[in-house]
Amino acid sequence: MVTHSLRRPGWTSRHLRHIAGMFWQGQNPAARVYESIGSDFFLAPAPGWLNLGLWEGSGSEDEAETACRRLVQTVAAALPEVGVILDVGNGLGTQDPVIAEVLRPRRLVAVNITEWQLSAGQDRLGEAAALGVAGDATRLPIADQRIDGVISVEAAFHFRSRRAFFDECFRVLKPGGVLSISDIATERLPVRPLELLAGITQMRAFGLRPSAAMTAAQIGGTARAAGFTAVDISVCGDRVIAPALQLAGRRLRAASAEPAAPAGQRTVARLLLRQVELLWRRQIIEYILLRAARP
Repeated sequence: MVTHSLRRPGWTSRHLRHIAGMFWQGQNPAARVYESIGSDFFLAPAPGWLNLGLWEGSGSEDEAETACRRLVQTVAAALPEVGVILDVGNGLGTQDPVIAEVLRPRRLVAVNITEWQLSAGQDRLGEAAALGVAGDATRLPIADQRIDGVISVEAAFHFRSRRAFFDECFRVLKPGGVLSISDIATERLPVRPLELLAGITQMRAFGLRPSAAMTAAQIGGTARAAGFTAVDISVCGDRVIAPALQLAGRRLRAASAEPAAPAGQRTVARLLLRQVELLWRRQIIEYILLRAARP
């Protein structure tokens, strides 16, 4: 299996493509972002995990992997058991054995637009008895009304359009099927200079489109407009974003004493972390869990 490590000295071609993508995003900006981050990113909460976690504590190393698993377990628990489950944006596949453990699905299909992640996660997909499929969340390669539950963990803000994603979920779900996702909402637009700089930099660095900036209420309204009912949203940034920032800050301080990545990459990571901290502290961003049903 080929890995893409930030622990290698210097900058790789994938990092350079990511930097170029900040000025010209191309058709698939998310793929360039995650190629650059790689499969063993030194700020990932735990090996193989790219979500921020759902924490009971304040972001300790001891809880990191448990928090990542807990987030997936929580999002998955809203879905029907022993059905056909679709995981949209499955990352490195680490979450798929957890989904399989929680739901015992009759079939689990994982869709990912980033093909190298599907390749890197083959062993985990095999462990989950899941079928990995390369595809776009806004044009799902699934026939109508074939799915009992759709899960998407911390990926919807990368999609070309949440409305198109919700429309596709509605199309592929059977009547009575359930959608369960975690997402990052933008509760207000940045207005002050540092806020604007942070917002624009984060969007370009993570390959986001301006349409990704939606409030929790707008995200819920978009799901309803796509036809979903029983739309329920819970806000939990204090258990997700806040402790994840604490962990990342400690990692970067430790990396200064015992480098886990080249100095230039650590400098960039510190800048991006400070910007996210500002957006969180000023109540610009929030973390949400959304559950909805297809009538």
